[in-house]
Amino acid sequence: MVEQSDRAPLLDWEEVPPAELATAGPSPVREEDPSAGDPSHRRPPSGDSAGVGWGSALGGGAAGVTAVRSTAPPERVGPEGDASATDEEGDCAFLGLSVKDRRITEWEEKDQIVAVFVVTFDTRSGNMVEWCLPEDVNLDGVEFKSMASGSHRIANDFIYFRKGSYFGLACFANMPVDSELERGARMKSVGILSPSYTLLYRYMHFLENQVRHQLQCPGQYSPLEAFYEDKKAVLPPGGNGLVTACPTSTLGSMVNRCMHPEMKITHPAGCMSQFIRFFGEQIMVLWKFALLRKRILIFSPPPVGVVCYRVYCCCCLANVSIPGMGISVPEFRPFFYINVADITALETELSYVACTTEKIFEEKKELYDVYIDNQNVKTHRESLQPLLRINSADREKYRKLSEQRQLLLYSQEVDEDCTSNEEDLFIVFFMEQNNRIFQTLSEVAGSADPTLTADHMRAMGLDPQGDRGFLVDLLEVYGIDVMLVIDNPCCPSQY
Repeated sequence: MVEQSDRAPLLDWEEVPPAELATAGPSPVREEDPSAGDPSHRRPPSGDSAGVGWGSALGGGAAGVTAVRSTAPPERVGPEGDASATDEEGDCAFLGLSVKDRRITEWEEKDQIVAVFVVTFDTRSGNMVEWCLPEDVNLDGVEFKSMASGSHRIANDFIYFRKGSYFGLACFANMPVDSELERGARMKSVGILSPSYTLLYRYMHFLENQVRHQLQCPGQYSPLEAFYEDKKAVLPPGGNGLVTACPTSTLGSMVNRCMHPEMKITHPAGCMSQFIRFFGEQIMVLWKFALLRKRILIFSPPPVGVVCYRVYCCCCLANVSIPGMGISVPEFRPFFYINVADITALETELSYVACTTEKIFEEKKELYDVYIDNQNVKTHRESLQPLLRINSADREKYRKLSEQRQLLLYSQEVDEDCTSNEEDLFIVFFMEQNNRIFQTLSEVAGSADPTLTADHMRAMGLDPQGDRGFLVDLLEVYGIDVMLVIDNPCCPSQY
C-alpha cells in the first residue's frame, strides 16, 4: 500500500522505513538474508536522519542533481516524526515506497532516473538484459555489473556501480524453483541508472520488492514502466552529465544539514561504525592512500552491497575544504562494483576506489596501487610499502577519533542528542585533519622561509620520521613548493 502526495500522481515516492511497512501492506518475507543482522546492510531511516551523504552535488552542483523548492502543503507529522498517512492511497504496484515530508528543509532534490532495467541469468546464454526502458538505452555490460560474479551462492544482494557517466543501483535475488530448465534456481536483478548516486538509496526498497515480483511473476513490467514514466530524467541536450568526484572538496568547515540539503544520508545507519570497527587503526593507512589519490581496489566475495559502502567511506577520507586546494590533482572517483569488463576503463584511470568479487584482479597489478582483501591492506609498489606501517601519530589520531565517537554515542544516549550523527563526525574529523595539513603547507610555502621542520609536522598531526615518505609524496602530488628539513638539516630536500 502506498501513500501519495496531493501534488501530482506518482510523484515523490520515497522508501518506507521498516517501522512503516507493517502498516503499508503485506510484503514478501526475505529468506536467508545474509545482511539480516549486519547494521551495514540496513537501509537509511526516515528523512529526518539526513546527513552528509553521497552527495555528488556538493559545493557547486553536479550534473543531474537539482535543488528545487517544495511547494507542497505540510503533512501532519506523527509521534515519531514520520508523516501521517493522511494522503490518498495509490497503486499497490509501488509497494515499499511512500511520500515523505522533507522536514529538515524546504528543499528537495530532483529525480533523474535515465533507465530502469531487469537482468536475468539464462542457463544457456548467461547474464542478459531481459527488459529495459527506454528501449534504446545503451546497457552494454550492465548485465554483469548488476549481478556480481559469485551471486549464485547467496539469496540476495544490492550493488552500486558505474556505467559510463551514470551511476547505477541494482537489487539481486535468487529464488529456488522446481525447474530443470532453470537448474533449480531463478536469478534476477532489477536496477536503475542516474547521473548521480545521491538519490539512488531512495529506491532500494522499491527495487527489492520489484526483483521479488519479477521472480514470482516473470514478465510483468507495468510497475517498472509506471515508475520510469514518473521518474525519467530530462537531461540537457547534448550532455548526459559528468561523473562527479567523491564527496567533497568544497565543504565548509562546518557540516550543516540545513545548509546543504542535498547531502542526504545515502547509506544505512551504522555504515561508518562498521567501517571503523572493520579496519580499526588501518583507517589511517587508507586515509594516506586516499589523500595521495591512489587507485584503491577492494576485494570481497558476495554479498557486495556492504563493500560498496566501504568504497564510499574511503572516499570520505580525502575531503578538503580549503578553496583551490587539490584542483590540480586527479579526482578521487568511486567506481563501486567492477568486473573484468571494466579493465579497459580502469587502464586510463589515475585515481579511483572500487570493489570487486573477482579474484583475477589481484594479478592485474598495473590496474591498482592498493589492494584490500578482507582486512589485509597491501601494495605491490615498493615506494608505498612504508605507508602500510602504523606509527605513533596514526595511533594518536585513531584514539582521538574513537574518543569523539564515544562522546557522540554518550550524548545521543544520555542527552538524547539527535542533531549529530556518526557520519558527520567521521567526515568532519578527516576533513579537519586534511585542512590542517594543507593550511600549514600553504602557509609555509608562502612564507619568506619556506622550510618545513619537524615542529611543522607535529603541528599537522604527522610523525616527523614515520610520515616523512608520506609527506614527500603529498608535496609532489599537490605540487607544493617547500624545503623539507627533518632527517638531515645540512642536506635539505626541495619539493
